Amino acid sequence: MFLGDRSLRLPTINNDQPADPVDPRFRRTERPDLRGDARRVVSLVPSATEILALIGGADRLVARSHECDFPQGLASLPALTGARTNADFADSDACRAIDEQVRSATASGEPLYTLDAERLAALKPDLILTQDLCSVCSIDHATVRQVADRLDPKPAVLSLNPTTVEDILDDILAVGRACGLEREALHAVVGLRERESRALEHVNPYADGPVVGFMEWTDPIFVAGHWTVQLIERAGARHPLNESVARPGSGAAIGPQMAERVAGHSIAVVPEIFASSKPDFLVIAPCGLTLDQAWGETEKLAGQAWFRDLPAARAGRVAVVDGNQMFNRPGPRVLDALEFLVGWLNGREDLIPEGFPWRLWAG
Repeated sequence: MFLGDRSLRLPTINNDQPADPVDPRFRRTERPDLRGDARRVVSLVPSATEILALIGGADRLVARSHECDFPQGLASLPALTGARTNADFADSDACRAIDEQVRSATASGEPLYTLDAERLAALKPDLILTQDLCSVCSIDHATVRQVADRLDPKPAVLSLNPTTVEDILDDILAVGRACGLEREALHAVVGLRERESRALEHVNPYADGPVVGFMEWTDPIFVAGHWTVQLIERAGARHPLNESVARPGSGAAIGPQMAERVAGHSIAVVPEIFASSKPDFLVIAPCGLTLDQAWGETEKLAGQAWFRDLPAARAGRVAVVDGNQMFNRPGPRVLDALEFLVGWLNGREDLIPEGFPWRLWAG
């Protein structure tokens, strides 16, 4: 267990402060109550594919996105999307190049992904699973809706937009309702909640834990947001560069009420700001990058003095994680990520799921 400053947390409670009506952190995710028995499903987002497989509906998939690679056995399904961005990760500026391509496309209104509308129409799906959380991560809901509205018969479209751990669990129930697998979805959520409870038995939620630095991208640096911040804090640590806040009216929202603490989206920071947080532990899990690619980006960072001077780097507490598979996908494996954090941060590596895709960087 980390033996740094673990002083008792005495939070300030202020329930009199009114909610900020424009603060996106406090907005509840709204989902249509889409009920059905979809038998021909197209999933255009990896997390939705994982959810459908979890509740026993993988055999209903007739197509997927190019990013849907879990669970095994999906390669034979047609991939209907493609990415317009590309970079050679042997290049020292690969992450910067991708970031610039994304910014350029966003500024000009150009889409970041392609969608094979003709093939989608030929498949005649009952249900399309998509997302409206991040147009950088996967094809956006608006594009999918435009295509779906032209199809005959018109399929149902379920767009997932989770920002919290609880939203992710609710998405499982939503997919279950849309596919006539509500009972299976409920059992799956109960199982994930049980795993969460078992993991959190090893965490003292009332003590200040170590500072964790988390990189969702390395050039420029984007720190953790949304559910990843919740995972870090529930594992007993702090994420000061983008910490969670309690929903108005929920008191301190710690311990059993921790679900009422929410965080905003990932934000970019300069190296000087990142270094100023003095992380005791560091997780590097760039969104969309494999473990080998993330390792390569870590080696590039290690060539910079500010990175080598981080407390986490000096102590050999840098975890490099497959960011394509873990943390960045708002699906069932967020529980794997939580168990990893609880195990690693608290000196209980027996809690880390077998086969979790990570390596320890020790300089």
